Amino acid sequence: MERNTVKLLGFNLDTFTIDEALEYIIKHHGQVVTINPEMIQSAQKNDEFAQIIKNAELVIPDGVGVELGLMILGTRVRRIAGIEFARRLIDRFSENSEPIAFVGAKPEIIQKAVENLKKETPSLNVCYSQDGYFKDDERVLEELRNSGAKLVLVALGSPKQEFFIEKAKRLLPEAVLIGIGGSFDVWSGAVSRAPVIYQKLCIEWLYRTLKEPKRFKRIFPTLPMFVIKVLQEKFGV
Repeated sequence: MERNTVKLLGFNLDTFTIDEALEYIIKHHGQVVTINPEMIQSAQKNDEFAQIIKNAELVIPDGVGVELGLMILGTRVRRIAGIEFARRLIDRFSENSEPIAFVGAKPEIIQKAVENLKKETPSLNVCYSQDGYFKDDERVLEELRNSGAKLVLVALGSPKQEFFIEKAKRLLPEAVLIGIGGSFDVWSGAVSRAPVIYQKLCIEWLYRTLKEPKRFKRIFPTLPMFVIKVLQEKFGV
């Protein structure tokens, strides 16, 4: 299976379905970036971050803003929610009890998330677990390497998690590594995921903003500015 990508504001995004994306990354290994408008905006101001995204083995459109941007450019690509993709990866790697590592979030959050996931998936093989409150990256990276993890889930927030993964994948060339933001919070039960109707309408961001009004400042003006930039790209302004 070959990659089929489309360009959005200078970044190549994969157009796989969720099943195709799973098969591709499991076969080829490497870094998965679940990209959204905020990440694109950040990468446009940070060349090193931009290069990490461009070097990733898989870049999936996570967020209705990216789906909308691609639609404006004339490409219909369905978003793949990062939390769903990561959960599917856990299930696939657990089929043969392959070692999985968890990095990030608060100590009590990651502990509870792992406990809940083990209840849901008894064959889950956790080879390493580390909360996100560490300052010695080299220690954690070395422990990860020694763990022999085949799947690494990192929840340090973007772009910190992408920078961390970029280092880790050099030490674990046969692993799949993915940044998953606040997924541990959901899996731990500390945060509820948006109801199914919000998910189907691709407005999970609205539900989360209603629950956490402070997120409003993150989304606006980022999303409107993102759409404006896409329109400028489309019409060559």
